[in-house]
Amino acid sequence: MSTQLTVQLMYQGQANQALALYADAIPCFTLVRKDLFGPEGPGKEGSVQEAVFAIGNTTVHCIDSPVTHGFDFTPSTSLCLTLDDRPTVERVFAALAKKGKSLMPLDDYGFNPCFGWLQDRFGVSWQISLKSA
Repeated sequence: MSTQLTVQLMYQGQANQALALYADAIPCFTLVRKDLFGPEGPGKEGSVQEAVFAIGNTTVHCIDSPVTHGFDFTPSTSLCLTLDDRPTVERVFAALAKKGKSLMPLDDYGFNPCFGWLQDRFGVSWQISLKSA
């Protein structure tokens, strides 16, 4: 028996822009597959029907919802990203926080010498930390 848990992110028409930001900002980002809606829909033509990307060993699926809904991302669920060195943590945090919202600025909170929590401009919550020695 095989069991697999995958993260699914549902955007409202911004998945292409989010994928571009993550590809630019995050080391070891790999776009595995991206399928777009065509003129037949049901989503807006050119929006993401389904994309799969990997960061390190973690696979994430994302879509642009063809259905309008009254909810979005919440910080109660975060993608936790651990990076090897402080300059990379600082660079990735700054790139993802641009036009987003810092929930906990990069600092030493006792449990990690360089930790920050943010929501990117698409509402996805990220906890970014320095890899422990």
